[in-house]
Amino acid sequence: MTWALVSDSTCEIRSIDHLAPDTAFYTVPLKIRVGEREYVDNAMLDTEAMLEAMANYNGPSSTACPAPEEWAEKFLLADQVFAITITSGLSGSYNSAMVARDMVLESHPEKKIYVMDSLSCGGELALILWHVNELIAEGTPFEEVCAEAERYCSERTLLFALANFDNLVKNGRMNRLVGFMAGKLNMRAVGIASDEGKISMVHKTRGEIKMLAFMMEEMDRRGFIGGPVVISHCNNSEGAYRLSAGIRAKWPDSKVTVLPCGGLTSFYAEEQGIILGF
Repeated sequence: MTWALVSDSTCEIRSIDHLAPDTAFYTVPLKIRVGEREYVDNAMLDTEAMLEAMANYNGPSSTACPAPEEWAEKFLLADQVFAITITSGLSGSYNSAMVARDMVLESHPEKKIYVMDSLSCGGELALILWHVNELIAEGTPFEEVCAEAERYCSERTLLFALANFDNLVKNGRMNRLVGFMAGKLNMRAVGIASDEGKISMVHKTRGEIKMLAFMMEEMDRRGFIGGPVVISHCNNSEGAYRLSAGIRAKWPDSKVTVLPCGGLTSFYAEEQGIILGF
């Protein structure tokens, strides 16, 4: 029996090392629309060019989820499929994948397809995919893989830190004057993905050092004692590696992976933003 791990492009990764036997990994791209231009969030995307276009465009930018046919194309490639999407609170990607699942099962009822709403984005999806790959390598049955993935997901947390608010202002989610002053005052906003998959702001501070310290304090408050961590950043490798060093110093049993943000997560994180999954 062949397996496919399928994710939309918000998972930050485009490949998985040491894939389980008879297992393939695929990503399905979201799109970012800036004015009349559309950027496809895949390995060929020039994220720098996209961010520059967003900064230079006076109007709001938007995103579009994959069509059901894009998901279905991947679902047809294996006997057993585990798929995961960005939170349905931010995108229609989950609903699109579910439509694709029904389409494929109607014509191929022998297949097994599970679609998970991560209620998150970024590195938390990567953590779940890596865990599922390990389960498959151990020969875990399909139903048990899906149940364990849900349990594992429920124990993960996502934090994000914003240093730039242009996109929020242009999309009408922040007052223009407030966004301007926040930038001038070197403000940072820290948020968390809620249990319902919504974005909740939990803290504001001045300067990156205080922001990173708060993120580690929040990890402590949420009971982190070590384990896998993914930090993704939007043109802020210095901040990401400083956070990584702090985590490894405080929790030596941590395995920290630092990744650049993909196109869709760069759209949300903006310049200098950091997304932390643990």
